[in-house]
Amino acid sequence: MSTEATIALIVGIALVALVGYLVWRAMSRRAEERARLARDARDHRTQAEASVSRARDLGGEAEHHRTEAERHAELADEHAQKADEHAAAAAELQERVSTAGSAAGRHDERAAELEKKL
Repeated sequence: MSTEATIALIVGIALVALVGYLVWRAMSRRAEERARLARDARDHRTQAEASVSRARDLGGEAEHHRTEAERHAELADEHAQKADEHAAAAAELQERVSTAGSAAGRHDERAAELEKKL
Protein backbone atom coordinates (compact mmCIF):
# COMPACT_ATOMS: atom_id res chain seq x y z
CA MET A 1 0.00 0.00 0.00
CA SER A 2 1.10 3.45 -0.70
CA THR A 3 1.80 6.06 1.91
CA GLU A 4 -1.15 8.11 0.74
CA ALA A 5 -3.49 5.15 1.04
CA THR A 6 -2.13 4.35 4.49
CA ILE A 7 -2.66 7.94 5.62
CA ALA A 8 -6.16 7.93 4.15
CA LEU A 9 -6.91 4.65 5.93
CA ILE A 10 -5.59 6.01 9.27
CA VAL A 11 -7.59 9.25 8.81
CA GLY A 12 -10.69 7.19 7.95
CA ILE A 13 -10.24 4.98 11.00
CA ALA A 14 -9.65 8.09 13.16
CA LEU A 15 -12.82 9.71 11.76
CA VAL A 16 -14.86 6.57 12.41
CA ALA A 17 -13.43 6.41 15.94
CA LEU A 18 -14.18 10.11 16.49
CA VAL A 19 -17.75 9.72 15.20
CA GLY A 20 -18.17 6.61 17.36
CA TYR A 21 -16.89 8.49 20.42
CA LEU A 22 -19.19 11.46 19.71
CA VAL A 23 -22.20 9.15 19.29
CA TRP A 24 -21.28 7.32 22.50
CA ARG A 25 -20.90 10.62 24.39
CA ALA A 26 -24.24 11.91 23.09
CA MET A 27 -25.95 8.65 24.11
CA SER A 28 -24.27 8.80 27.51
CA ARG A 29 -25.41 12.39 28.06
CA ARG A 30 -28.91 11.47 26.95
CA ALA A 31 -28.94 8.55 29.40
CA GLU A 32 -27.78 10.87 32.19
CA GLU A 33 -30.47 13.39 31.22
CA ARG A 34 -33.14 10.67 31.28
CA ALA A 35 -31.94 9.50 34.68
CA ARG A 36 -32.05 13.09 35.99
CA LEU A 37 -35.52 13.66 34.55
CA ALA A 38 -36.74 10.38 36.04
CA ARG A 39 -35.30 11.36 39.43
CA ASP A 40 -36.89 14.83 39.21
CA ALA A 41 -40.23 13.31 38.19
CA ARG A 42 -40.06 10.87 41.10
CA ASP A 43 -39.23 13.71 43.51
CA HIS A 44 -42.15 15.77 42.19
CA ARG A 45 -44.47 12.75 42.50
CA THR A 46 -43.39 12.32 46.11
CA GLN A 47 -43.93 16.01 46.77
CA ALA A 48 -47.35 15.86 45.10
CA GLU A 49 -48.38 12.92 47.30
CA ALA A 50 -47.20 14.80 50.39
CA SER A 51 -49.16 17.87 49.29
CA VAL A 52 -52.29 15.78 48.74
CA SER A 53 -51.90 14.30 52.22
CA ARG A 54 -51.40 17.76 53.72
CA ALA A 55 -54.44 19.05 51.82
CA ARG A 56 -56.54 16.20 53.26
CA ASP A 57 -55.32 17.00 56.76
CA LEU A 58 -56.02 20.71 56.32
CA GLY A 59 -59.44 19.93 54.83
CA GLY A 60 -60.34 17.91 57.91
CA GLU A 61 -59.08 20.65 60.18
CA ALA A 62 -61.04 23.26 58.23
CA GLU A 63 -64.20 21.13 58.50
CA HIS A 64 -63.66 20.85 62.25
CA HIS A 65 -63.39 24.65 62.53
CA ARG A 66 -66.50 25.13 60.35
CA THR A 67 -68.45 22.77 62.61
CA GLU A 68 -67.20 24.54 65.73
CA ALA A 69 -68.06 27.93 64.23
CA GLU A 70 -71.60 26.77 63.46
CA ARG A 71 -71.98 25.37 66.97
CA HIS A 72 -70.76 28.61 68.52
CA ALA A 73 -73.05 30.66 66.26
CA GLU A 74 -76.01 28.55 67.41
CA LEU A 75 -74.97 29.02 71.04
CA ALA A 76 -74.61 32.75 70.47
CA ASP A 77 -78.13 32.88 69.00
CA GLU A 78 -79.48 30.93 71.97
CA HIS A 79 -77.65 33.22 74.39
CA ALA A 80 -78.94 36.31 72.61
CA GLN A 81 -82.49 34.96 72.84
CA LYS A 82 -82.01 34.15 76.55
CA ALA A 83 -80.56 37.63 77.12
CA ASP A 84 -83.63 39.20 75.48
CA GLU A 85 -85.91 37.04 77.65
CA HIS A 86 -84.00 38.03 80.81
CA ALA A 87 -84.08 41.70 79.83
CA ALA A 88 -87.85 41.52 79.31
CA ALA A 89 -88.31 39.73 82.65
CA ALA A 90 -86.12 42.32 84.37
CA ALA A 91 -88.14 45.17 82.84
CA GLU A 92 -91.39 43.53 83.94
CA LEU A 93 -90.05 42.98 87.47
CA GLN A 94 -88.77 46.55 87.60
CA GLU A 95 -92.28 47.74 86.73
CA ARG A 96 -93.69 45.52 89.48
CA VAL A 97 -91.10 46.93 91.92
CA SER A 98 -92.25 50.42 91.03
CA THR A 99 -95.91 49.43 91.43
CA ALA A 100 -95.18 47.71 94.75
CA GLY A 101 -93.22 50.75 95.92
CA SER A 102 -96.15 53.04 95.04
CA ALA A 103 -98.56 50.71 96.82
CA ALA A 104 -96.30 50.64 99.86
CA GLY A 105 -96.24 54.43 99.87
CA ARG A 106 -100.03 54.63 99.66
CA HIS A 107 -100.47 52.06 102.44
CA ASP A 108 -97.93 53.89 104.58
CA GLU A 109 -99.84 57.17 104.09
CA ARG A 110 -103.14 55.47 104.88
CA ALA A 111 -101.63 53.88 108.00
CA ALA A 112 -100.33 57.27 109.09
CA GLU A 113 -103.79 58.81 108.61
CA LEU A 114 -105.42 56.03 110.57
CA GLU A 115 -102.82 56.29 113.33
CA LYS A 116 -103.62 60.05 113.65
CA LYS A 117 -107.26 59.20 114.20
CA LEU A 118 -106.44 56.88 117.09
